[in-house]
Amino acid sequence: MNVIKIEDIQKLIIELRNKKVIIDSDVAKIYGVETRDINKAVKNNEEKFPSGYIIELDKEEKSEVVENFHHLSNLKFSPHLPKAFSEKGLYMLATILKSKQATETTITIIETFSKIRELSRTIKELSDVKNDDEQKTLMQKSGAIIAEVLDNDLETDGTETTVEINFAVLKFKHTIKKQK
Repeated sequence: MNVIKIEDIQKLIIELRNKKVIIDSDVAKIYGVETRDINKAVKNNEEKFPSGYIIELDKEEKSEVVENFHHLSNLKFSPHLPKAFSEKGLYMLATILKSKQATETTITIIETFSKIRELSRTIKELSDVKNDDEQKTLMQKSGAIIAEVLDNDLETDGTETTVEINFAVLKFKHTIKKQK
């Protein structure tokens, strides 16, 4: 069984209709099942997926997703329109899929979405704060969250890695120096 890490989930989250979602084929991969199994579970439990839990892509959205996210290029040849699961949809899916991998994956997904929300709140708060000490504290907190997401289990041997992310109010530069 593959261990799913936060950074693996982070790479799969896309924005669609102003929501953070994961496409059904990616959900299937991380849960260790086929896409048809995910779709069958949803079809057999429609009452568990109210509006907003799943987005059914239209043809234009499918084309846009295929064009902008290279890891989804295999969708180009599928005759089916994919579904995208919101955070709530993924939680509900976890109540249906009962395998150990599904449980571990769900925990990782919850942690990832939680970190994204926490980072978003911290950055928003940073834009409102005028006190230099408070800004520094919030920038350090943002840096710690980003480092946790990007730096998980990073092994380097005497090298240096620099990650630079530019937000509207925050330019984050994090240098990782590790010795094995």
